[in-house]
Amino acid sequence: MLNRSAEAEGGGPDERGRGAGPPAGARNELSGTVTGPSVQAGTVYGGIHIGKHGTPVERVPWQLPPAVRLANRTRELAALEDCRDRAARHGHPVLAAVSGLGGVGKTVLALSWLRSLRAHFPDGQLYAGLGAQSPGGTPADPMEILSRFLRALGVPPRQIPAAMDERTDLYRSLTAERRLVVLLDDAATAAQARPLLPGGRNVAVVTSRWRLPGLSVDGCYPVHLEPLDPDAAVELLAFTLADDRVRAQPDDARALVELCSGLPLAVRVAGARLAARPRRPITVMVRALAHEHDRLEGLAIEGDRGVRAALDLSYGGLAPDAARLYRLLSLHPGPDFTGEVATAALGVADDAAGEVARLIDVLYDANLIGETGDERYRFHDLVRLHAAALAETVDGEPSCRAATRRIFDHYLASATRAEEILDPHHRSLGRTYGDDPPVVKDFEGGGGDIADTALSWLDGELLNLMAVLKSARRTGYPGVTWQLADAMWSLFMRRKHYEEWRTAHEEGAEAARESGDTAAECRMLTSGAMGELDTGNHARALEMFERAAGLFEREGDELGFARTLNYRGLAYQGLGRLSEAAELFTRAAEELPRCGDPRAAGLARFNLAEVALAGRRYEAGIGDARAARHALQEAGDPYNAARAARVLGRLQLGLGDLDAAEEWLNEALTDLRGVSDFETARTVEVLAELAERRGERGLADERYREALVLYGTLGLPSAVAAVRARLGGGVTGSGE
Repeated sequence: MLNRSAEAEGGGPDERGRGAGPPAGARNELSGTVTGPSVQAGTVYGGIHIGKHGTPVERVPWQLPPAVRLANRTRELAALEDCRDRAARHGHPVLAAVSGLGGVGKTVLALSWLRSLRAHFPDGQLYAGLGAQSPGGTPADPMEILSRFLRALGVPPRQIPAAMDERTDLYRSLTAERRLVVLLDDAATAAQARPLLPGGRNVAVVTSRWRLPGLSVDGCYPVHLEPLDPDAAVELLAFTLADDRVRAQPDDARALVELCSGLPLAVRVAGARLAARPRRPITVMVRALAHEHDRLEGLAIEGDRGVRAALDLSYGGLAPDAARLYRLLSLHPGPDFTGEVATAALGVADDAAGEVARLIDVLYDANLIGETGDERYRFHDLVRLHAAALAETVDGEPSCRAATRRIFDHYLASATRAEEILDPHHRSLGRTYGDDPPVVKDFEGGGGDIADTALSWLDGELLNLMAVLKSARRTGYPGVTWQLADAMWSLFMRRKHYEEWRTAHEEGAEAARESGDTAAECRMLTSGAMGELDTGNHARALEMFERAAGLFEREGDELGFARTLNYRGLAYQGLGRLSEAAELFTRAAEELPRCGDPRAAGLARFNLAEVALAGRRYEAGIGDARAARHALQEAGDPYNAARAARVLGRLQLGLGDLDAAEEWLNEALTDLRGVSDFETARTVEVLAELAERRGERGLADERYREALVLYGTLGLPSAVAAVRARLGGGVTGSGE
């Protein structure tokens, strides 16, 4: 570039206002007389030299590092191109901020894209490593980077301004007249990168392990990188190995990239270790990484960078309080966590929620945790291993056990509170907690129906609840296991998660036996057997109920034994042995009030009504159903009272009193909808049959379709098949 100032270095303007040219016949001390064209300039920037015909030629900087093969990042490249297109349409510079976990491939993506733009930006490429994660821990000074950039653009060192704002102005003035790209790699903050953004309609990409939302103010388009999907990771592994092992061992290759959690750095390291041993099968590396405790060590190359080293750099940039939260959150056994879990892990008071949220934001901005939506967060698998290893060495076993117990207690106390809201009469066994007060989910503060909020929380936390339940028993807290299974009763009864229902109560029964707690073991047997009844495993349910009855009898627990009369009757009912079922229900209805449980006696009357319905003894059943509804209402159990109303509706339908049937069924539906999808589906199905009886085919099919959707959601194929057969009048119902 030529800065054509009025004054030329070494000579001032002549009397006509033009710069003085060289005297005719001027001589060069080394070569004699100077001939040919001359160029007069003021301050010269850009590495000017004179070409063959005397034309000024600028030095063009090409500073980008060598490119590495880019894994499948089609979506991200398309986003960057879209950003460039929009900027071009509006005459703006192209600014992008690429963030992500260490080792996820931010620099590789940026290099690949910027190199592809060379034909469009012929005036050069500037590169600066800003050193946010440098081993020395000191990020690069923007003043120094600006000095380097200015020298690369041809500014002599003596003419680089001393003041920051003057350097920035000069840098942007020079770049405004060029077409070039700039890569600012590994930025620590938005403030560090901001003065290095070029002027004009150029392209700049900032990469960082931090999200740097401050750059959005400058018009930077955010691009966040996640780990690779399995197919892309396998493709990267195949390229790294450069042989036929991936094609010959596809299952092992997929298992290996899954152990690497799709992190490109991890896949490259694993591939490099295998590439150095061309005869070693992939399965050997899979076995080496299978043990979590050793996985990070296996994803490193001696004397070179590894996954642990990359994560150490990110961790080193955290303040002490954020670093502690990072370590303790790794003790959480589930797939994701909320702010309440973080509060529990830290052991701080509920009123510190604002500070905890700030610390979560720090970890999120550092890309050490990801967001799954609705203020929920998760660890990348390898990051969790890194944090857990640090917790073990930095915090020590006593602190880790205390934090683990606080996390467990949060779920136990919150599930128990939800149980109290949904089924206040269910819990008859106590709950035990650790030394610290548990952090309890606030179900009252949501603004909606408290029961809906409690049930939604249980349903949304199912995977975490199951993870805690299993982990508690294996880490020396068997009481948490069976108590949590017990607290999840309301969820299982309403949402019918049968696989989890069975697993939870099997784990709970084992935990209770290990603790020597007979009452808890009996509760796990009876509650677990109810799930077996629901899935049609009546013989297994009967076996479990009889085991519980034997334990109650051995312990002299009359109430517990009386309750098993009801339970065993349900199993006999499912097996089609209705007379034996009715005998047990009758005994239960008589003995339970004497033992102090009128609610359970009401359930026995409800069961007698269902036996009567199954035997088409409609008149006899109505008396038991009315008595059950009254007893359950008196006991404050609206859910089961609504179930009794549904049975009353079916009994009236059997008698042919359609108006009475409709009244009872609508009452039941009002109380059951939103509380239990299963019971709602059963009620809607009977209402569909009622519409059929009245000849209202359209309404009947509408209700059958609603029931079909609900049964399908619950995963009940036999119920789905039965309802589907009735659509369009295929089968006539019997009122049973």
